[in-house]
Amino acid sequence: MFLAWVAVLIGLASLVWSADRFVDGASATARYLGMSPLLIGMIIIGFGTSAPEMIVSAFAASAGNPGLALGNAYGSNIANIGLVIGLVALIAPINVHSQVIRRELPILLSITLLAGWQLLNGELSRLDAFILLLVFFGVMGWSVLQARKQPQDVLGASMNAELEDLHLTLRQALFWLILGLVVLIISSRVLVWGAVSVAQSLGVSDLIIGLTVVAIGTSLPELASSIAAIRKQEHDLALGNIVGSGLFNTLAVVGIAAAIHPLQPEPEVLLRDWSLMLALTLGLLIMGIGWRGRQGRINRWEGGVLLMVYGIYMAYLVRSALLANL
Repeated sequence: MFLAWVAVLIGLASLVWSADRFVDGASATARYLGMSPLLIGMIIIGFGTSAPEMIVSAFAASAGNPGLALGNAYGSNIANIGLVIGLVALIAPINVHSQVIRRELPILLSITLLAGWQLLNGELSRLDAFILLLVFFGVMGWSVLQARKQPQDVLGASMNAELEDLHLTLRQALFWLILGLVVLIISSRVLVWGAVSVAQSLGVSDLIIGLTVVAIGTSLPELASSIAAIRKQEHDLALGNIVGSGLFNTLAVVGIAAAIHPLQPEPEVLLRDWSLMLALTLGLLIMGIGWRGRQGRINRWEGGVLLMVYGIYMAYLVRSALLANL
């Protein structure tokens, strides 16, 4: 039990460190290859911050722990909106200027609805995985078109400022890209082993562990990058991290996991976890797009509400796990 918790803590710490190195290396490499700052902000950052969820869920699915895989993906989306956006908005209200983000928010909501529809029959088959991955590549293609049509979007300007702070040669960028990926893979294996062992020792499902400990841990890169962005007054980049990560988690992370091993989610996933993910995504869309002439903005009291909802959700999961062991 003690060794399993040590593995979880070391795995999470290594994930956060390696994800940061991986994102820096990938971003700098993409810039050397001539990719626009907007496209880096929309695709590279989204992929990089979701890399922990992607690798952890893939290993969990291949090891026969589908609950951990799905809980990590959905739990990360819930944590990204409730915990990360809520906490960042408490630090400083988030103003939304980017037209690209305003267009991505309805897409994120639509994808969340698609995920719910797939859960209705109680199974995520390889056909469902194919659909998710097909939609994922479609969204990525759309992102490329948007970056070409609107190269001067506010998100691109924020990303360009971030890239200018990365003083990496191409060799250094490739080094951190490769090292970050290798450490991501190793730490993900360690984390999955530790999380499964903890779940078995405590007598709780791997779904609960995925929704709580693992989901919070794999959301730490998004938290760190969003707090750093908001301190630099790069509001759109802070929100863009979360929206991009949500797209990757719902489509690519779940799609890859279900392609490796078809998933049979517990009924609670649809009724409890997906429903909350949908509600938070809808709330983020309303706040981010704005309404009745109100500029898209997530202020402090709205951030407080998001954080409170997430706290209640975590308390409910912990209580459910404790009652299940009585």
